[in-house]
Amino acid sequence: MSAIQIGLILLVACIVAMFSRRLHLPYSVGLVAAGIVLALVGSQLNLTLTPELIYSVLLPPLIFEAALQLKWRPFRDNLPVSLALAFPGVLVSAAVVAVGMHLLVGWSWLAAALFGVLIAATDPVSVIAAFKEMKVESRLSMLVESESLLNDGAAAVAFAILALFANGSEIGVGTVLATLVWMVVGGLATGAAVSGALLLLAGRTDDHLVEITLTTIAAYGSFLLAEHFHMSGVLASLAAGLLVGNIGWNGAISEVGREHVISFWEYAAFLSNSVIFILIGGHEAHEATKLLTFAAAAAVMLMLLGRAAAVYPLCAIFRQTSHVVDARHQHVLFWGGLRGALALALALATPDTVAEKGELIVAAFAVVAFSIFAQGLTMPGLISALRLKPPPEADAG
Repeated sequence: MSAIQIGLILLVACIVAMFSRRLHLPYSVGLVAAGIVLALVGSQLNLTLTPELIYSVLLPPLIFEAALQLKWRPFRDNLPVSLALAFPGVLVSAAVVAVGMHLLVGWSWLAAALFGVLIAATDPVSVIAAFKEMKVESRLSMLVESESLLNDGAAAVAFAILALFANGSEIGVGTVLATLVWMVVGGLATGAAVSGALLLLAGRTDDHLVEITLTTIAAYGSFLLAEHFHMSGVLASLAAGLLVGNIGWNGAISEVGREHVISFWEYAAFLSNSVIFILIGGHEAHEATKLLTFAAAAAVMLMLLGRAAAVYPLCAIFRQTSHVVDARHQHVLFWGGLRGALALALALATPDTVAEKGELIVAAFAVVAFSIFAQGLTMPGLISALRLKPPPEADAG
């Protein structure tokens, strides 16, 4: 990335942020629109949106910063619902999409299953970016954000297993279960171990620059280490952020350092979001003529159907428990399950042995475009219509 490209991204991000807040529009939508405009006018922004760029560079700070802000007690209290939506929910949604793409579009079962998995998980990048700007009730925000952080693990495991099939490997049920445990438990353990060790080191200094550096190592180190050993990097960064945000503030990170650490990660998340959404916009512009196909339209409809099939029945399970989910919250969970960079990263990583790979990528771009513009633009109105904004005193607090 050249200095001109970096400068252009930063300038566009600042302008979009100012206008989005003034016009009360979602920041992510503004960035994607800006990326489309830049691509159409032929700017110098010629970066390639690759799985490596998304996963290894831009995703860790977004996951870590979001987890850093999560309070353990409400996160734990809502964990049963979040886990249900993140794991069984992803499987239900993926199954609906896969069956639909096979029967309606004629894709092979393998291609349909790969697409169902990669499009089933809500994207933490898009979801967190959107809900940070919309002031909503605390429990709703916790449910939406925690689910988006957790369900990537389920999608990544399923996608990795299906990719093995696509590459000709033969695996059994035992291997599938072992892979699931390894990725989920291993990812969480890696994040806890890396961040725990670095917090012990941070406790020996009150230099805020050193503390920021150590948390940077915790975010990227846990993510990359987990991915290196084929665990879930997202869950590793999630665990690292939770540990720093809930234990690190109790002595390991100095009082002065805490403010600097939070400010640094807020900026890192802002920068990563800016790059991701501007690049998505640029790629949407190049793919625009391919998005108006039956396969793309079917993918959008099936994505919504699959999300509804996951949210409403699974939430109904908790109706007679202390974890009951308000009907209005269920509507937001359904419509606010945005897709974005993660879906595109997985689509681009589809094995070349899958004959429908080109169509699969185009369908993924179509779903992401619909998610960002149709769902993203209407979410603030839905929140207001359902009267889910917190009272002024809660918002101020």
